Amino acid sequence: MVLVLGSMPAAQAAPPALTDPVKAEAIAERLGSDRTAGVYYRNDRVVVAVTDQGAAETVRNAGATPEVVSHSAAELGSAKARLDQLPGIPNTAWRVDQASNRVVVQVYDGVSSADRSVIEDAVSRYGDTVEITEHSGKIERSSYEMRGGVGITSTYQRSGQWWSTFCTAAFNVQNSSGKKYFLTAGHCLEDGYAEYWNRRSGDIPLGKNTANWEYGNDSNQSDYAVVEYTNANVVPYGTVQYRDGSSSQITRSASPFEGEKVKRVGTVSQDLDGMVLGTEATVTYDDGTTLRHMIEASTCDMHGDSGGALFSGETALGITSGGNYLEKPCGDTDGQADRSSWYEPVWRVLGWENLAVY
Repeated sequence: MVLVLGSMPAAQAAPPALTDPVKAEAIAERLGSDRTAGVYYRNDRVVVAVTDQGAAETVRNAGATPEVVSHSAAELGSAKARLDQLPGIPNTAWRVDQASNRVVVQVYDGVSSADRSVIEDAVSRYGDTVEITEHSGKIERSSYEMRGGVGITSTYQRSGQWWSTFCTAAFNVQNSSGKKYFLTAGHCLEDGYAEYWNRRSGDIPLGKNTANWEYGNDSNQSDYAVVEYTNANVVPYGTVQYRDGSSSQITRSASPFEGEKVKRVGTVSQDLDGMVLGTEATVTYDDGTTLRHMIEASTCDMHGDSGGALFSGETALGITSGGNYLEKPCGDTDGQADRSSWYEPVWRVLGWENLAVY
């Protein structure tokens, strides 16, 4: 008997695991907003949310992890856009939460029953696409006026009185010619009155704010300021410094991804263990100011931390704007329930102002 051996087809190798969220986002863009619903981290893996099995197979073949969900990015975006049409309601925030496949509306202390009804009526037709959650505390800007402290300070005259404002510098940046600036929160400028800035430690003059700042007034409703170094004796390094004196080098800026692990440093407190909750958040502070296109993170902050740095490794992500429970001590966020904070995305400020980290 002659035994004829046929060749067996070679097993097709699985594509290498895709770990770059930017590449995963490119896949989602090709599939379109009706078939996808975001890119995020889950258990340190890059996940692409999709709405059908065909899209899931495309994602899987590219080496990424698909997750089939009920609501598309288009649906989620429509619900958030409807909320963004509302007048600013103090002590509220909302974001597209890609991991839960919902628009999450956060209602904090001080929101009246009438205002809550306005929100509920606005999203009633979206069903379980929107989730309203209750939180305690008020959402406030994280700077406050004082005559002492650390970080950066500015003394100015307003309404016949002298004031001092106390904030934190975020990242050192430069223009194409190498001229140096630092970024901080726009609301720290106190409507432009806080013009000249000193380093609090040693009261060393740093520089003067430029015309490039916004706090809730422009079409983007943002919160950032660019301060020009004018003291030739100051050497600005491209690092973020911790309170213990150690530092992290910053080499790039990027748009964050939901679920990304982050650190936050301020001159009053710092968070070394947090994560990005959302990348397209709208928040209305207790003073009625509404900011859009903000980063929301699980990190906490305190009065005086405004303008501080949110980053991941060597990547600059955000400028501290505000949060809730600013009067309470703040450390690593793990175990601190009901603390959130909001940040101006660095990458878009750098684009608007033609600047770069270094």
